[in-house]
Amino acid sequence: MVLLLKLKDILDEKDKRLRFISKEVEFPLTKKDKDTINSMIEYLKNSQIEEIAMKYDLRPGMGMSAIQLGIPKRYFVVVNEIDEGEFETYVLINPKIISNSVEKIYVEIGEGCLSVNRPVDGIVPRYARVTVEAYDMEGRKVHIRAREELAICFQHEIDHLNGILFIDHIDKKNPFKGKDQYRAI
Repeated sequence: MVLLLKLKDILDEKDKRLRFISKEVEFPLTKKDKDTINSMIEYLKNSQIEEIAMKYDLRPGMGMSAIQLGIPKRYFVVVNEIDEGEFETYVLINPKIISNSVEKIYVEIGEGCLSVNRPVDGIVPRYARVTVEAYDMEGRKVHIRAREELAICFQHEIDHLNGILFIDHIDKKNPFKGKDQYRAI
């Protein structure tokens, strides 16, 4: 197996490019964008398979935005393991959250990011449910209703497209502020 993407290809939080606001994508997609998307899918899937992740030194990840590879375009990929070795893959281009729940949740063990290579304590309040409007690789409009972990991942990746890292949501003086106001998942 030859991996197209390696951990070293993913920008670190200190890289100023992660703060860029990504630009809308025009259709049809370029061959380069299609290849990048397929490489992102491959990395995310392999990073969640323990033997492959260990063999190729891949940090486990569920989502990745183009900007994390230094590409300031509005698309991201999410690969969600729904069962052992069984994955759901989402490619969202020019995504927008068009509705959200009132309820907010947070990841109890803490949110992580492939670009933030250190443990970070604190609460990142996210909507429990979101509906995202986006386009697929062929330029067809899609609507996806996401809940819980998937909703958090979509919000995390959309933040990337807007130059925001999850650590920006954590209160520096009181990292666990609001813990009693949100539901942990």
